[in-house]
Formats: sequence, C-alpha cells, structure tokens
Amino acid sequence: MRNSLYFIVLAIMVVSCGSQNNVQKKSVKSKLPVSVSNSAQKPASKTPVKQEVKHEGNYDFFKVNIADVAKNDNTISFGSIVSANPPEYKVVKTFFPAVAQNFRQKYIILHYTALDDDKSVQVLTQQSVSAHYLVNNLGNREIYQLVDENKRAYHAGISSWRGDKMLNDTSIGIEIVNSGYKTDSTGIRVFPEFDDQQINKVAALVKDIANRYMISPINILGHSDIAPTRKQDPGPKFPWKKLYEQHQIGMWYDDATKQMFMNQILPVEYALSIMAPQFIFKYQTALKTLGYGIEPSGTADDGTKKTIEAFQYHFRPENYNGLMDAETWAILQALNQKYPQK
Repeated sequence: MRNSLYFIVLAIMVVSCGSQNNVQKKSVKSKLPVSVSNSAQKPASKTPVKQEVKHEGNYDFFKVNIADVAKNDNTISFGSIVSANPPEYKVVKTFFPAVAQNFRQKYIILHYTALDDDKSVQVLTQQSVSAHYLVNNLGNREIYQLVDENKRAYHAGISSWRGDKMLNDTSIGIEIVNSGYKTDSTGIRVFPEFDDQQINKVAALVKDIANRYMISPINILGHSDIAPTRKQDPGPKFPWKKLYEQHQIGMWYDDATKQMFMNQILPVEYALSIMAPQFIFKYQTALKTLGYGIEPSGTADDGTKKTIEAFQYHFRPENYNGLMDAETWAILQALNQKYPQK
C-alpha cells in the first residue's frame, strides 16, 4: 500500500515538473525577436524601367531625361547622338546614358547686326562672324538658323560673365536686324527702335531655347553685358523690361526693392562720396558680383564708365551716361539682392 502511494506521488511530481519546463520554454520563446523577412518589412522596390535609345533610320536619339534636373543635369538629346566609329570596333549604347551630364548651352546672347537684312545674311553666312539665329525685320514669320545649336558660332568674342570666359563655347547667339546707333553732333549715341513684330519673334525664340536647355534668367544677356568695353548691342532700345514682364524672359529688378535702396540714399552725402575711391571700389565690386567682367580698383577709369553704360543699357535705358548716380546704384543693389551668386 505504501509502495503504491509512493509511486503515485512520484508520477504526479514528474508530470508537474515537465509541464513547468514547457511553460518556461514557451515564455522564453515569446521574448525572442520575431524574424520577419525583408519582403514583409517593406514592399519590394521596382527596378526602374530603362529608357531605350530610339532608332530613326540611321540615327540614334535619346528623348527622355533620366538625370537630376535639380542639379541642372539633363540626358535629353535634341538632335541625333554623335558617336565614334573606330575601325574594327563597335561602339554600343548598352549603358547609355550616364546621368551626370548637362548641356553645353548655358547662355543666350542677344546682338543687333548694325546692317540691313540682306547685308546681315551675307556677313553672317559668308564671313568670319556668325550666330546660331538671325531674326529678320521683313514682317514675316521666319527666323533664319545659320549654325547648329550643338556647334560654336563666332558671335561673342572676348567675353565674360560671372567668371565664365569666352562665351562662344557655352552660348547660343541671336542676331537681330537693326541699324545700330548713330552719333549726334554732341557725341551722344542715338539708338533706333526695334520693331514690335520682330521683338515677338525674339521672345518666342529665346523662350524656346531657354526652356529646352534650362538656361537661367541671369544668363540671358546682351553683347554689351558680356563685353562692355567693346560692344553696345543690342542697346538701350532693346525692351528687356517688356520681355521680363510679358514673356518671363531674362532678369529685372523689383521696384519695391529699388525704392527701398533709394530711400536709404541721402542726396548730399551721396554727391560728396560719388568720386571717393572707397565708393568707386564698392560699386565696381557690386558690378562684378552681378556678373560684369570688371576688376575693382577704386579708380573710375574708362572701362568702369563703359561697364556702367552697359549696365544702364540693360537696366536703366532712360539714362545711359555711364555715371553711377543714385538710381543706377539702387537698381544695381536691388538686382544683386534678387539674383545672388550661389
């Protein structure tokens, strides 16, 4: 009897211990991190569809941008892709295109021809000067293309803007038929007006080019802006303000900002300081900051006067006397505030 009771108690103890071990094992397992597959954590990323090079006849094109537009990178080809053709080897576009690329075309430079329509065509096609486009003044809807946009035209010459030099390399040149200035009996340059229909052509052309190549407003310039000591075109009659306000082309100052700077100028003090080397150095520096190729010296030399003239042609055409008067100074400051160098 005692033995039977002993075995019964022993069996109960064994079962009890076993069930406790199972509970402990289960509780330990519940504390361990649950392993989840990567596919459960986030949806599988889709492999981007590679855009294919398009074949049209014997030519290849790439017409979709896959680069970072925020970095001004662009992979679109507006013309056919130019490729090498080495003998005995084959150039393939298996990995075309690399995303790290942008356009050669960074600037649009506007000129006038100082010639009539016929002579403008002759000179720009048969002599050692050229432009990508020529806008005639015949009252029609034609714009003459003279040079492939992917090639350099000889229109800018020795030039600079915001540190860039020799802008033929990076610009598209547009010549506008216009007779240019005449000098009156007092030596003042008198510039002719531009035809409204002709300006509408220019606006449409510039906007098309600027949009395709993502050209910044600060890089749509006149020849006089990039070569102020040599050139006067397109002159003070060219309607930069109209292009800015009606077509969103190029740069212009804000009237409120200009007025703010005007209000800070004390006429008597300004008149006394205008010839001081410190102030000359200050406005020369401001002109250079905006983009003009001038080296601050503190001396109001001929190059400084011509640079101020060029600035006035563009931004203060009512008075282009080459003097840094209060209004010109206020406009210059307003532009530098609106278009800072990055």
